[in-house]
Amino acid sequence: MLLGLMSFPRARVVTLNAALGPLDYRIPAGMSVEPGTVVIAPLGPRQLIGVAWEAERLPTEEVGDNRLRPLAGLVDVPSIPAPLRRLAEWTADYYLSPLAAVLRMILPSSSALAGPRQMIEYRVTGLVPARLTPQREKALAALDGRQGTVRELAAHAEVSDAVLRGLVNLGAIERIEVDGDAPFPEPDPDFAPPALNPEQTAAAVSLTSAIGHGFDPVLLDGVTGSGKTEVYFEAIAEALRRGKQTLVLLPEIALTEPFLTRFTARFGCEPVAWHSDLRSSQRRRAWRALASGEAKVVVGARSALFLPYANLGLIVVDEAHEPSFKQEQGVQYHARDVAVMRGHFEAIPVILSSATPAIETRHMVEIGRYRELLLTTRHGAAIMPTIEALDLTLDPPPRGRWLAPKLVAELKSNLAAGEQSLLFLNRRGFAPLTLCRTCGHRFQCPNCTAWMVEHRLMHRLACHHCGHVMPPPRLCPECGDEDSLVACGPGVERIADEVAALFPDARTAIVTSDTIWSPARAAEFVRAMDAQEIDIVVGTQLVTKGYHFPNLTLVGVVDADLGLQGGDLRAAERSFQQIQQVAGRAGRGDKPGRVLVQTHDPDAGVIAALVSGDIPGFYAAETEARREAAMPPFGRLAAIIVSSEDKEQAEAVARRIGHAAPEIDQLAVFGPAPAPLAMLRGRHRQRLLVHAARKLDVQDVIRDWLGALDWPAKVRVAVDVDPYSFL
Repeated sequence: MLLGLMSFPRARVVTLNAALGPLDYRIPAGMSVEPGTVVIAPLGPRQLIGVAWEAERLPTEEVGDNRLRPLAGLVDVPSIPAPLRRLAEWTADYYLSPLAAVLRMILPSSSALAGPRQMIEYRVTGLVPARLTPQREKALAALDGRQGTVRELAAHAEVSDAVLRGLVNLGAIERIEVDGDAPFPEPDPDFAPPALNPEQTAAAVSLTSAIGHGFDPVLLDGVTGSGKTEVYFEAIAEALRRGKQTLVLLPEIALTEPFLTRFTARFGCEPVAWHSDLRSSQRRRAWRALASGEAKVVVGARSALFLPYANLGLIVVDEAHEPSFKQEQGVQYHARDVAVMRGHFEAIPVILSSATPAIETRHMVEIGRYRELLLTTRHGAAIMPTIEALDLTLDPPPRGRWLAPKLVAELKSNLAAGEQSLLFLNRRGFAPLTLCRTCGHRFQCPNCTAWMVEHRLMHRLACHHCGHVMPPPRLCPECGDEDSLVACGPGVERIADEVAALFPDARTAIVTSDTIWSPARAAEFVRAMDAQEIDIVVGTQLVTKGYHFPNLTLVGVVDADLGLQGGDLRAAERSFQQIQQVAGRAGRGDKPGRVLVQTHDPDAGVIAALVSGDIPGFYAAETEARREAAMPPFGRLAAIIVSSEDKEQAEAVARRIGHAAPEIDQLAVFGPAPAPLAMLRGRHRQRLLVHAARKLDVQDVIRDWLGALDWPAKVRVAVDVDPYSFL
């Protein structure tokens, strides 16, 4: 008996392995697989997690039925929705990244996809054994107040798993059970509605009316202290009333804790948090809750943008101008721009909230792509602070000091009045350079072309690019002289030392990513400020946004010229935003604020605009300069970075790429040349910069250009579309 040929049902699958393209599998009898289904796909002896995709959207070589392997199973999680699959395709295409690499951001937690409901974690008990090895003592000091799996705690404490298991046996660390699927409380949109002024009310009505009515990108442009958060909270409340989910993106995880406090006061409970400091049990619980629709409001860092929300109704990008929304490794996407695209695919509103919007965002308003809502005054009785430039060429600090006499006098006055002050310097550590006064030897990272930064609080020299650390040596390694090493230039720790010398009774706090590395540390800082336990804050850009301290009335910018150095096309704009933001921390209550900006060039455009308050004039001049140079948003940029542990290989591949550059009208290729950071993490780096007209599809050009070339496996070639870093 002859049987007719049978065609088995098949699924096209994208796995999480970026080296693989889409693969076809046979769907076993009784298994239901639709596009978006999360599956288990066999590959050789391994089993890989993957997602079923529409075959017509991912063409690949057809494989005969006799060569198809059956899928091994399904993962018991909700399917990846179609709008998110379209976003993944767009992100991979626009940023020239493998689709699998984007998919890894959608399915970032293996613990969320599998594993028991009850998870085992560990925490310090408070019991200190009589005898401790140095490693065990180090672990207990590092883990105070933390909880997690053995692997998570060992990684945080920088010790082995065996050290922690020894502490468990001694009773210094205890084992606890955690419910991996405990339900989250639901925010109440009517818990504590705020009293808004007329301008805020008009903006809130405009935002709430957009919920449920399709794609609508909105720039919420309000001066610092104008109540932008309270306004977009009303849009969140409307989304809650309609049963929709909301995503709020923040640029720094340290800002999560202050946001949670404000959110709880408005809605009666905390939102669901998503950031890198979550334990695996928390990550599992959050991922499953948002994928099922149980988590109604999620607040997180940029990675939260790609999570599979079941019923997303609103996206808010807070501090939307922040450059930290640009991912610099892996898929090098800009979360602000991808958020707008997710809003497009989901057909929902996207709110970009900022006191200092980026020129790219302002341009989108000007050409009618986004609409704009303005908040022009501070909320309540608060008024904008006065800003004054201190010319360091006329009134320099004493030798060996960094604070000008007038700034010192204002600090003294503020202390006498019982008011708080903030000194801003965007430079971590004690000093950016350490050298030998005898022979001039400079301490450079062995893995990067960067100086080692002295961190006196932690008694080490550290590279801020690769993380390499070393203890400060007693002898110069070059000439052998003892006690000849000197610190050059100031960091925040050095400014804090100067403050301590000037005002020994003042209570000072240093706020950087070294001291505020988690939401819990941020919460403690906020509590201490609110309790008036801190007189003077010395901080980096971490304190320029999101914080509200009514008794902080004086801001001193230690070095306003620092951000203007180098050839970054956004240097002036970024400095303006940073100083404007840190100035906005002053006078947010009923007491007036004042800002003193130390500079060697008070006539520079950035400084003059800040002092005069001519914000429109500054942005108009910057925008026109970009237009004349055909720079973003009026032109396109893409960087090609070639790296290898072998310097000659990196140079050879970069030259070959440069020689193969296409000759196309309205496209120019600059380089190759050594990157400003010529070595990073032990890899030599060469850069090419592609400059193209706005209308040119630069991605297709680069895809065809690089696709025709090959290079050794140990050489990496990365493409950064719309680069923000030029190192």
